[in-house]
Amino acid sequence: MKVQEIREQFFKFFQSKGHDIVSSAPMVVKNDPTLMFTNAGMNQFKDFFLGYSVPKNKRVANSQKCLRVSGKHNDLEEVGVDTYHHTMFEMLGNWSFGDYFKEEAISWAWELLTEVYQLPKDRLYVTVFEGDEKDGVPMDIESRDIWKRFISEDRIILANKKDNFWEMGDTGPCGPCTEIHVDLRSEEDRNKIAGKDLVNEDHPQVIEIWNNVFMQFNRKADSTLEPLPSTHVDTGMGLERLAMAMQGKQSNYDTDLFQALIKHMEQISGVDYGKNETNDIALRVISDHVRAIAFSIADGQLPSNNGAGYVIRRILRRAVRYGYQTLGLKEPFLCELSKTLAKEMGETYTELVKQGDLIFKVIKVEETSFFRTLEQGLKRMDAVIEITKKQGLLTIDGDTLFELYDTYGFPLDLISLIAREHDLSIDEKGFNSALDIQKNRSRAATNLETDDWQILNDDPLEEFVGYDYLTLQVKMVKYRKVTQKQKVFYQLVFNVTPFYAEGGGQVGDTGFIEDEQGQKCFIFDTKKENNQIVHLTEKLPTNVNARFTANVNEEKRTKTALNHSATHLLHHALRKVLGTHVEQKGSLVNDTYLRFDFSHFAKVTEEELSKIQAEIDSMILANLSLVEKRNIPIEEAQKLGAMALFGEKYGDTVRMIQFGESKELCGGTHAPNTGKIGLFKLTSEGAVAAGVRRIEAITGPNAEAYFRDCDEQVNQLKQLLKSPKGIVDGVENLIQKNQALQNEIDALKKAQAMQVKAILKEKITQENGFHALYETVDLDANSIKDILFQFKGEFVSFVGVLGGRDGEKCSINILFSDNLVNEKQWNAGNLVRSAAKHIQGGGGGQPFFATAGGKNPSGISAAIQEIKESIL
Repeated sequence: MKVQEIREQFFKFFQSKGHDIVSSAPMVVKNDPTLMFTNAGMNQFKDFFLGYSVPKNKRVANSQKCLRVSGKHNDLEEVGVDTYHHTMFEMLGNWSFGDYFKEEAISWAWELLTEVYQLPKDRLYVTVFEGDEKDGVPMDIESRDIWKRFISEDRIILANKKDNFWEMGDTGPCGPCTEIHVDLRSEEDRNKIAGKDLVNEDHPQVIEIWNNVFMQFNRKADSTLEPLPSTHVDTGMGLERLAMAMQGKQSNYDTDLFQALIKHMEQISGVDYGKNETNDIALRVISDHVRAIAFSIADGQLPSNNGAGYVIRRILRRAVRYGYQTLGLKEPFLCELSKTLAKEMGETYTELVKQGDLIFKVIKVEETSFFRTLEQGLKRMDAVIEITKKQGLLTIDGDTLFELYDTYGFPLDLISLIAREHDLSIDEKGFNSALDIQKNRSRAATNLETDDWQILNDDPLEEFVGYDYLTLQVKMVKYRKVTQKQKVFYQLVFNVTPFYAEGGGQVGDTGFIEDEQGQKCFIFDTKKENNQIVHLTEKLPTNVNARFTANVNEEKRTKTALNHSATHLLHHALRKVLGTHVEQKGSLVNDTYLRFDFSHFAKVTEEELSKIQAEIDSMILANLSLVEKRNIPIEEAQKLGAMALFGEKYGDTVRMIQFGESKELCGGTHAPNTGKIGLFKLTSEGAVAAGVRRIEAITGPNAEAYFRDCDEQVNQLKQLLKSPKGIVDGVENLIQKNQALQNEIDALKKAQAMQVKAILKEKITQENGFHALYETVDLDANSIKDILFQFKGEFVSFVGVLGGRDGEKCSINILFSDNLVNEKQWNAGNLVRSAAKHIQGGGGGQPFFATAGGKNPSGISAAIQEIKESIL
């Protein structure tokens, strides 16, 4: 049975048990401050478990795209080394929200595995929670007794809290779980050691395939447990592992899905899978990582240098590194592999096909860039080895190792291998220390400590009414204290609120709440967390049970709304001018400006920008009224032509915003009509990543201020230029005069350089079979370079080392004749990099010519002396 069929059988089975089959949530999480990526099937259902939302159906099932790159068994550097862990994987799951519990969950799991999938019963084992005295939780006797009806007691294994008590996080819903493991070893191996003894021992062929979690408790901030009002079931079964078991394979990578990817890589690399473990690891890494990369890009997360984007870049670079280091690939290959992935998984996950061009181009640009970085890293490695040996050291220090790892993507094993080839060792302890410092710095930046919620009123509504009201009477439902970066603030939840919570690119509202005695608490931000609107304040009200008047900052809200409406007009104009391939890839809307990222594979020309500006201007002048449709079925909105964004998870009912022909699904705040926007001004356009452009713009009062400032600058320029023909003529005249003066300066510099050259020529000496010059001159770097290359043409074997003083700047310049570089293996780039420290600067170049710039002219003599000693 192929992977596609296994997935479909799972859906059919749970449909027959009254479950709704729901689509996978995006793998990239956008509105949860506690997560960057969906790492479990239950993530999209957190609100149901926490009681913040009520499900339409208490029974659901799906296959969820997940990404794990940290935590137990999920170290990125280990993926591909074994045969059963992954970065991106599919989690098959069924859920009960206060409906069925252990009896049905266990019996259905057994029925599906043994009767539908027909896995051999004698190869299955189950684990049950043994209890935990510290938490006061007894053994899960109920699960054990249910299992005894299906499986012999000697196949039921008691397991501790570490393996069989599942928790959402440090706080929140949790409970005991029962796991199903399968023994895939040969009969010979099974006769030697019982499978029971290898359960939870990280054996590659005795693996967990299904975990059934029974949520019964809530973990409080003080670590104590309290019973949940209702119990839930949360199950997860790795599709890749299940496919391995059903297809009779010894590795996830031997299943049909991964084999298609591996065979593609075999053709590209000329390497056969299964003949060499080192090559096999590389092929497994690449086939695993391309899935994580492609799905993330399809969900809207591009590689970058921070946050979730940094994680994707790390995964991509690890795959490229294995292709480069192990398979000898020197050209982009992941981008082509993404096409094979789309063929294999595009039927189920259509985003891989619809976003195929973007995925290909983003990956190709990232690969090309990293191949250049790897080449630079090898050059840096050469310099490190040379400097280390010259200093008489035998070990490369930890800080340098970390630089090679962090900047150039070199893993420690590669650095160690190259170092050993040059009879050097590495300071692994120092490297780990530098790595820990970086990890601790990142952890400190994101560390968030929250107390338990203090419940004041049991009000499940917590309604947002900010589309219609900016001032409103509210009551506090609950609050809690939060500490982040040693700063203490409070999160407040009201029964009803006019404050808009950050979402859809729009920033959260600010303002204040005021009690009946006139005491105010200022709200500095509003966010959504677990489907709750939380208001952030630095001070807790004196009387939390008082009635408050909530007041949104009206000026900020109005400006933000103008910018949000303008993004809709911009999106419409981009699609009209550039084409319907344009799709939103990100946005930021605040009271100062708007930022809009969109898919497009070329720079937007000045002519196109003018057309986009004109289109938006015409929509503003038309004074198009806002047509808002709230809580309409998503199918109706799509029939009306509303655009939905890739990477967004929409509910059954949505809100549609329309301005003329522009129709989008949107939860943000907007102007009542386009005329209120007043002015719209594009301020910048540029690239964000391959295939993604960014436009920034201002509207309303901010645009008015911009044009007033421009007008004032024009008037000032008129006065300064004193040109009766206008500013343009005045500037052109000024440029011509400036060019004439520059030509005079260049001529003087050239004459000066010729004089200096004549003096320097007299100082050239002949030693060790070559002509040499070591001097300091008062010339700029370009003039010095010109002189050195002239000497190179005049002498067969020439060494020139010139220091330059040019005002407050200084330089070191080295030139070697080509024959000396070849004969003596000299490298001007390495030498100048080392000597640059004397002038408090840096530089580099090629083996025959290199320069360094600095700010300490007094160090020129020492730099020249170091270079001289290195080559003599």
